[in-house]
Amino acid sequence: MRRRTVLTAAGAAVAMLAFGGPAVAQETMKIGLILPMTGPFTSTGRQIEAAAKLYMQQNGDAVAGKKIQLIVKDDTGVADVTKRLAQELIVNDKVGVIAGFGLTPLALASAPLATQAKVPAVVMAAATATITEASPYIVRTSFTLPQATVPMADWASQNGIKKVVTLVSDYGPGIDAEKAFSGAFGAKGGQVESLRVPLANPDFSPFLQRVADAKPDALFVFVPSGVGAQFMKQFVERGLDKSGIKLIGPGDVTDDDILNGMGDVALGAITTQHYSAAHDSPENKAFVEAFKKANNGMRPNFMAVGGYDGMHLIYEGLKKTNGTGGEALINAMKGMSWTSPRGPVSIDPQTRDIIQNIYVRKVERVNGELYNVEFTTIANVKDPVKAAKSN
Repeated sequence: MRRRTVLTAAGAAVAMLAFGGPAVAQETMKIGLILPMTGPFTSTGRQIEAAAKLYMQQNGDAVAGKKIQLIVKDDTGVADVTKRLAQELIVNDKVGVIAGFGLTPLALASAPLATQAKVPAVVMAAATATITEASPYIVRTSFTLPQATVPMADWASQNGIKKVVTLVSDYGPGIDAEKAFSGAFGAKGGQVESLRVPLANPDFSPFLQRVADAKPDALFVFVPSGVGAQFMKQFVERGLDKSGIKLIGPGDVTDDDILNGMGDVALGAITTQHYSAAHDSPENKAFVEAFKKANNGMRPNFMAVGGYDGMHLIYEGLKKTNGTGGEALINAMKGMSWTSPRGPVSIDPQTRDIIQNIYVRKVERVNGELYNVEFTTIANVKDPVKAAKSN
């Protein structure tokens, strides 16, 4: 009974904020960064936190007369924890923005709170297409899986690949990736067999045996950022690296953060993604150098650029609103465009998703290190799921 009373009181406090409670007038703009800092998705949290802190280091801790305070919370990758932390940050810490969200269930857990309290939620990682539809206060600076996946299906069909097995983690983004690839590849006459692997503690071995038995032209893989090394290890143990089956997919499997540790097995993997640490632009070279310098040589990955651009979006939005949060801030973010380390980006004013280039890349050895080397650019890609709905 007491727990219900506490939750009801907390809900009432969130509702009070929605009607202009104490969060409105403050000289400090607090940003609650909710990330998986421990558990199986630690690399995601570590990358985003490092990028957010780098942005503040480079751009100062004051915007439009407001001091910016970053409050980092560890949700351990568990949605119930994310929801509790988001509620505490909104009610107790009176944050003006919540951000981070390393996985889809974590972003969705906080969506009703963002709506209720009219607090912008900046999704810096989670990639299921529908996330921005869960609240009008959600804006995304990462990507969507269909955005990265449809170009992969197009590339495969154009390069002699006829039969593909898809192997995806069994949760929102994995299902998004499977559907987007299968739909686009099948529409071009390709043959697809689909396999789904548990998200928690995955053992890829039995699924990889089924891939070996099927003898496809290519294996399309989606696993969350940080899990690629485990997949690659079992890929080699099953001898698939020597079987002639091409390894393709969105870029999570050859994540920059862990790519060097995979070794030669990763060489030749073809992926489509919105960011590579090897992206050839002055903005990215400066970003990679500064990120490594600030983090003991750690290479930034696509999660880092989502965090870095998320902070940029918050800062520039606050400049436009003269430090005001709430609905004014989310409206200021719509339609914003800038040059990111990943290339030109903008926020779709209709969907609040990011519009960006998608690059086709191949893992190559460059100066003794493994990198995702871009060789084709597909410009200004919108999320295909929402684009299809609007047509």
